[in-house]
Amino acid sequence: MSNDARTDHDPYVALQESADFAELRSRFRRFVFPMTGLFLAWYFLYVLLSTYASDFMSTKVFGNVNVGLILGLGQFVSTFVIAIIYVRWADREFDPRAAALAEKIGEDQR
Repeated sequence: MSNDARTDHDPYVALQESADFAELRSRFRRFVFPMTGLFLAWYFLYVLLSTYASDFMSTKVFGNVNVGLILGLGQFVSTFVIAIIYVRWADREFDPRAAALAEKIGEDQR
């Protein structure tokens, strides 16, 4: 759909310009951007330690398990933890508001 075909009566344009949608987008960004930043900082710390602190990363913790292996596995764990936190947050905060907006747009089209 080109911009010329959009009108003020387009329910999707109206929804996008609504305060409710702006608030929903703001909530999403307030959650996602800090989580993404936190994960990237953790990931880059791991990469930097692997590159520049090889003696530290190769420190044995027990048996043949070293700090680098534990931190590497921690990357996988943190990915799953972030996914679980996001799903819980979305179920509680985001999805109900998005559903209400979707319902509103459906009512406007009737």
